[in-house]
Amino acid sequence: QVQLVESGGGLVQAGGSLRLSCAASGLTFSLHNMGWFRQAPGKEREFVAGISWSAGSSTYYADSVKGRFTISRDNVKNMVFLEMNSLKPDDTGAYYCAANEPRGVVPLKAADYDYWGQGTQVTISS
Repeated sequence: QVQLVESGGGLVQAGGSLRLSCAASGLTFSLHNMGWFRQAPGKEREFVAGISWSAGSSTYYADSVKGRFTISRDNVKNMVFLEMNSLKPDDTGAYYCAANEPRGVVPLKAADYDYWGQGTQVTISS
């Protein structure tokens, strides 16, 4: 049974930082693309960042987080991370970790991911 468990969310002031973690089990982690998505109340789930399974681990970011967020993975510990800096109130939402059985490049659409975590809440105060 595949499990993705997020942690690290919380309440921080604008300009602050958070580091999200996602622990994966029940899958061959090193052979899956990984992504982070977020969902604000009343809005659709949106892509935040993705990292490929392949050697070199190519990374992809939404324009809104480029230069502020960094995705990384540890294939020994079966974990993926999202380092978030210079946080803004617009970054508020539930953040979800997702895994994709690779069929090409890292997907940017939520529908293309096969497994999901339960989410961790990030709230940025102004």
